[in-house]
Amino acid sequence: MLYNKEQVMMFLPHRDPFLFIDAIDSVEGTTREMIPGEVIISLKELEGVRVVGRYHVSNNLHIFAGHFPNNPILPGVVQIEMMAQAACFAVTKLSADPLAMNIEVALMGVSSAKFRRPVLPGMDLEIHAVCTKSRGMIMTYDCQLYNNGTLMSEASVLASVKLK
Repeated sequence: MLYNKEQVMMFLPHRDPFLFIDAIDSVEGTTREMIPGEVIISLKELEGVRVVGRYHVSNNLHIFAGHFPNNPILPGVVQIEMMAQAACFAVTKLSADPLAMNIEVALMGVSSAKFRRPVLPGMDLEIHAVCTKSRGMIMTYDCQLYNNGTLMSEASVLASVKLK
């Protein structure tokens, strides 16, 4: 594990009940070979960075009371938010001290979303996000959610990054 939940909360502004990352397992890869400890200077160099995170879908999520009574399913919009939160961690490659970074990342758009299987209470999800494109301060990520190796949902997420 690269970042535990406490460290995730040091980086993301989200809090319960809207924090959908329990841990970040890895943030790896760039479009070029890097020396250990090297820091990326250009957002363009984040293309190819892969993030893997985890989230346990608790039986106690309040959203299940209404979505749906007696048949709880994690809403697709929450799955998209989970993907976007994981994707934020690609920018940790920009700093030697990523948890001290002062950044603002905002979800700008979603495309090609597919919800292949219902996400149910008790599932342990693995979240994958790959930065596929960077244009100025706008980044595109291809994201997927897996449960025990089975693809549950996928989407392309567009986000803006502001370094403060």
